Amino acid sequence: MLPIQLFRTNKELILEGLKKKNFKEPELVHRIISIDEHRRKLQVENDNLSAIANSAAKAIGQLMAKGEKQQAEEMKAQVAQHKEHAKILAQKLAELEAEQYEALVKLPNLPHSSVPAGKTPEDNEVVRTGGEMPNLNEQKLPHWDLAAKYGLMDLELGNKITGAGFPVFMGQGARLQRSLINYFLDYNTRAGYKEFCPPFMVNEASAHGTGQLPDKEGQMYHVTIDGFYLIPTAEVPVTNIYRDTIIQEVDLPVKMTAYSPCFRREAGSYGKDVRGLNRVHQFDKVEVVQLAHPATSYETLDGMVRHVEGLLQELGLPYRILRLCGGDMSFASALTFDFEVYSAAQERWLEVSSVSNFETFQTNRMKVRFKDITGKTQLVHSLNGSSLALPRIIACLLENNQTKDGIKIPAALQPYFGKEMIS
Repeated sequence: MLPIQLFRTNKELILEGLKKKNFKEPELVHRIISIDEHRRKLQVENDNLSAIANSAAKAIGQLMAKGEKQQAEEMKAQVAQHKEHAKILAQKLAELEAEQYEALVKLPNLPHSSVPAGKTPEDNEVVRTGGEMPNLNEQKLPHWDLAAKYGLMDLELGNKITGAGFPVFMGQGARLQRSLINYFLDYNTRAGYKEFCPPFMVNEASAHGTGQLPDKEGQMYHVTIDGFYLIPTAEVPVTNIYRDTIIQEVDLPVKMTAYSPCFRREAGSYGKDVRGLNRVHQFDKVEVVQLAHPATSYETLDGMVRHVEGLLQELGLPYRILRLCGGDMSFASALTFDFEVYSAAQERWLEVSSVSNFETFQTNRMKVRFKDITGKTQLVHSLNGSSLALPRIIACLLENNQTKDGIKIPAALQPYFGKEMIS
């Protein structure tokens, strides 16, 4: 959520940022400013009434002490009128604050100055590439055929048990899933991230805090009886660990990692992009989250990008890093780098991670602050990234490492998988 102070001091900056993000309701900015001006005027009036009432209370005491009861009673009647007016003002102020808040949460975060203009993924900027492209023969198979050939995954079984988009992994496929999760967590904890095992459902306040609500309500699975939401990413519960807390400056940055299943309705997805593991409703992911000092959060972001890049390098996968344009960024992000891995059999790039800086957008909602050396409290910056999402990593590992004898397991993963090859 954008700070209300910014609307008072730099309306044009907000309008320009929203334009870069292709936000279609700029009139909401003017509405927020109008509500804020009205609310502040009423607040001044209410404060004045409170000052008058306090002053009158002292005067009434002095009059009573002097025995001037009639004047004291007249003043009491005036104070009662002021108090009644103050109640009306307080009610109106509460209504305006609620109206202002409801408008504020509909606005996306403003993009960082380095974010390129653009509306579609084609406008994203390639930052760098890495890894070697595999050299496969014409008999190369897509991962869904490889999964069937080696008995790794059954999509139809998942469809019978639950529905489309809920794969069942088995045998060496289940082992590969578990190996990747443990490998990713160990890689993260070695880099100083503290491991958490959070709940896989959150309440409305938590989903609201990280910006999933109200923006992505239609994409989340909602347990209506209890009011819980199945998490779309571990970012949601992990970041909310620090909701409504004040962190000491010396404890920044706070580095956290967690594994979780992720649940996404992916409404409107269809066609070749959803074949196999390309887009599913339940998948496993390991996440990294940092709470950082505002002065160093973009250095932190660069470090998180290098951290995820190191994983892909160890796995030996060809990758590219994209700086997302304004129109392709998430609601809450100020700057996002996407990682894509090349799928050799499908001959296309698949997104496997997003690493983002949200600045104070989430922490303003969650009231996550730090106390600096002077004792002043400020909002921290929140950042997160996939490290990594498993479905497309598995798809690319299977496709890119296929041989006539089986599927080679990357050296970094072999201690976890226990074998050099799926056969």
